[in-house]
Amino acid sequence: MGIKKTKTTTRKKIPLIKMASDIWPIERDVFFRPARMKYVRRLLKPKGCVFCISAKKNESEKTLCIYKTKHSQIVVNKFPYNSGHVLVLPLRHIGDVLNLSEAEFTDLHLTLKLAIQAIKFVYEPHGMNMGMNHGVTGGAGIPDHLHYHVVPRWNGDLNFLPLIAETKLVIEDNGTSYKRLKKYFTDLKMKNKKKDNV
Repeated sequence: MGIKKTKTTTRKKIPLIKMASDIWPIERDVFFRPARMKYVRRLLKPKGCVFCISAKKNESEKTLCIYKTKHSQIVVNKFPYNSGHVLVLPLRHIGDVLNLSEAEFTDLHLTLKLAIQAIKFVYEPHGMNMGMNHGVTGGAGIPDHLHYHVVPRWNGDLNFLPLIAETKLVIEDNGTSYKRLKKYFTDLKMKNKKKDNV
């Protein structure tokens, strides 16, 4: 039996994409946040409690405190997970929720509710993460001073950086977050004053 000849087909050659030499290597944006590294590595060891420092001072962009009540405060997170990330905490230095007085407990949770309302109004998020890590084993970064995290979330806000680089891209700096949220609370105080005068 002879070898049967078959018609060979030639594949169409697909041209390789060549990068222009003037744009190679591809330029990438680099996010330099050395202050964040010191925080992550626990190299920043402030004297005293950072929350107590802001509790003793007036609301200001320097302390990032945007609102205070008799027992609680709302502070823009210095190292946010997302734009508009705030902390809600008691003014008193206390690390166990069971040691709050009834007045402190009630005030803290009313302030938490107010923080949620403010973020919904100012940022219009699709959802939120909120919670407290209680104690060192519970994951609290500052275990001796209770604090709730309130983090606005949007559909698709998780980018590749948290997954592969343990870095979060936040599109708004703390100063901008402070100004946006502070306006809400200033307006709220004005409304409350008008109600009281009526």
